Amino acid sequence: MENNKNVQDDIIPYVEFADNANERTPCVLVLDCSGSMRGEPIKQLNAGLSALEQELKADIDASSRVQLLIIKACGKDEAVVSSDWVDAMNFTAPTMEAGGLTPLGKAMELALQKIEEQKCLYDSCGVTFKRPWIFLISDGEPTDYGWEQAAEKCRYAQQNKKVIIHAVGTQGANLEKLAKFSLMSPKRLTGLKFTEFFLWLSRSVSCISKAAPNANDLLEDIDAWNEK
Repeated sequence: MENNKNVQDDIIPYVEFADNANERTPCVLVLDCSGSMRGEPIKQLNAGLSALEQELKADIDASSRVQLLIIKACGKDEAVVSSDWVDAMNFTAPTMEAGGLTPLGKAMELALQKIEEQKCLYDSCGVTFKRPWIFLISDGEPTDYGWEQAAEKCRYAQQNKKVIIHAVGTQGANLEKLAKFSLMSPKRLTGLKFTEFFLWLSRSVSCISKAAPNANDLLEDIDAWNEK
């Protein structure tokens, strides 16, 4: 019985790619869901994720080319996958809950790991892919032991063109520490404009998924959500 289960698990990804052989644009969202996000912040974050789902599903090209994975940083030392790799057309926004501390180092290491695993799957299935993206969104700063080493791994991966990492801080975030996870300066979300941010993200990944190899990585129009 166990052997049958393993065979079935191995077949499922191949069926997905057989039905849809388009080039993929993988995108990981690393979300800080610590206790400070309780109340209106987590409510607005969930509203933004729902907007992302609807926007991507409404885009014919993006829905079949963009793949999403969501990682939740929560608890004392936990990083968990809230939504595993899935094509945008099949993505259902998870409902996030707030609580605990902010283990961003663990969450970002998990993001790098999941990306490398997915790259191997793409290669084994003969599916081409754009450079993966990671978006780190936090209202605080890392609280887990060894987060600086994890941040160094992130910068190294970006420097070697394995991934593109963007950090976005909400109100109260320590941008100086978030900056250590990326080679690019972090942005700050205006108020609780999560929906505006995720709509921008949807448009960006849609454009990149259809763009030529040397196109810009992101749309530059961030005025709708970026604090000036």
